[in-house]
Amino acid sequence: MALIPMLRCRDMTTSVAFYTNILDFERTHGDDDPAEWDFITLGRDGDQLALSRDDGVFGTVIVVPTPDVDFAFRKFIQRGLRTPGNPDAPRLVHEGPIDQTWGTREFYVEDPDGNTLRFTQTLDG
Repeated sequence: MALIPMLRCRDMTTSVAFYTNILDFERTHGDDDPAEWDFITLGRDGDQLALSRDDGVFGTVIVVPTPDVDFAFRKFIQRGLRTPGNPDAPRLVHEGPIDQTWGTREFYVEDPDGNTLRFTQTLDG
């Protein structure tokens, strides 16, 4: 049985576009009509994430394991993820991936609703 984190969203169309167009998620469950989107399930590399208009709280943090955070970060930047140096940018916690003292390399992305995704890779050694 897998756990499925749920993130609350104010504007489902904006959130679904952010997750699918920039962060490599695909819509796996939900109504085909965006006007009916109260709950959507997204998938990425075998994991699932739920977006809800009514459930959950804003400001949730989830960890997204990834085999190569540098590659993911570059790909997301190419797709339109903006960094803090851009005044029109959504808030991104780190300018780029950083090695943490606890043995991971990671970067954080804040979605349009203030939820944070921590993309993380375990470092060898």
